[in-house]
Order: sequence, then structure tokens, then C-alpha cells
Amino acid sequence: MIFYFSGTGNSFDVAKDIAKHNNEELISIASLINSGKTEFEYILKDNETIGFVYPVYAWAPPKIVLQFIEKLKINNYKDNYIFSVATCGANIGNTMKAMSFALQKRNLELHSGFSLIMPNNYIIMGDVDSKEVEDKKLSEAKETLKYINGAIDKREKGIFKLVKGVMPGLLTSVINPLFSNGSNKTKKFYAKDNCISCGICESVCNSKTIKVNGKPTWGEDCTQCLACLHLCPVQAIQYGKGTENKGRYKNPNVTIDEMKINK
Repeated sequence: MIFYFSGTGNSFDVAKDIAKHNNEELISIASLINSGKTEFEYILKDNETIGFVYPVYAWAPPKIVLQFIEKLKINNYKDNYIFSVATCGANIGNTMKAMSFALQKRNLELHSGFSLIMPNNYIIMGDVDSKEVEDKKLSEAKETLKYINGAIDKREKGIFKLVKGVMPGLLTSVINPLFSNGSNKTKKFYAKDNCISCGICESVCNSKTIKVNGKPTWGEDCTQCLACLHLCPVQAIQYGKGTENKGRYKNPNVTIDEMKINK
């Protein structure tokens, strides 16, 4: 089984590819968290693989992924192969170490981990990549994914192919907490007058915090996935004053309907 979390489709595209290659079931972390259950219990089949695919948020796993692992209960675990793939714009810091630690607390061992560079989407702090850079990243990611699928297929243990960046410990232990302290705030989100009330933002929201009655309104909780902002068909949704003149991004291999279905 492959548990995934995705905002603009990068991690979903990767998880979908791995699931297809390894004949594994895809399970949405956001859907499970939004179900309101206090525990997620699974019974493993013999030799069944467990995978986690998610984007990096400020050099650490997203809060929603860690919250899910805290509630995860795996029965019949017999050293089943566990892997993790973290998608990122450039590097991941000590994301994989944080992931390994979270799994250890559930008596699960992370056997392999991979970082996978994909197009940028966190336009609150920067901008999307140029089309040339986007295409290059997607092309290179496709080749890297072939290697990752091969390693998973062979159940290779102790394989950690990671681009950590400079001073990964500082990035994850210091910068990430600063990001996380304010990352769930929604007060800066708003919709401009060109909003067409299509409801896409509500249907793709990982937090189920958006309600559309005319213009969308935001509740208190937010994963900062920015799906609402990027997938709005008329670019009506903004975050403060810094996103109006920036680009938007959706993984070209994932449709908006898929993003709706898999929430």
C-alpha cells in the first residue's frame, strides 16, 4: 500500500507511477485525516510493501503526514519493506531522518528513502519555475523514478538517495519550526472579484477548510498545500499581496478531477 499526500499533483503523480509499477494500492492521507478517525488500522499481507510519498514543506515532512503516522497501526508487520519518497523543488534537509524517527515511534523501520526534484509550487516564498526548467525537472524526475521503482521492486534496503542541501540539520531543526508555527493560518487567503464560484478550491482542499457560497471562505485549519491557489481556473485566489503577479502550477500528468476524487 502507498500512502500519499499532494497539493498540486507532483507527489500524486509519483505515487501513482510507483503504485502502477509495483501493483500497490493508493491511499490518500488527506482523505483519511478528514474522515475524523482516531486510528488507522491495516492488516499487511505477506511481503506487502508500505510506501509514503509526499512533498517537503520547509525541509521536513508536512504536518498532516506526521499526524497520520501517529495514528497509524499496522498489524501483521513482519519486516515488510517500507520506503519513503519526498518530492521537492531543490533539496530536503533532514526530512528523511524526521520521517524515520516518526515511523520508529510506531515500531516501523524505514528501509529506503529517496528525494525527487520536481517543479516549484510554493509561490508564497518564491515563484514557479520557467517552462524550460519545469520541463527539465519533469524529464529528469521520470528517469530518477525508474531507478526508484527498480529499488522498490528489488526491496533494496539501506538505500537512501537524497539531496539534503547545505546544513540539513539547521534547515530541518531550526527553519522548519519557524515555518510550521504560522503555516496553518488562513487569514491571508482571499478570492478576487473575478472568482466564478466554480467550487474547485473547495473540492481540492486537503484540509476541507474551504466553503464556497458565492466567493470561497477559509476556516482555521490549512496544510499550506496551495491547491486552492494553483488550481483555480481564473487565478482568482491569492495569498496576501505577493502572489498576484506570480505563476501557477499543476502537474501536467494529473487532472483536477483526479485531485477531487482523491481527497
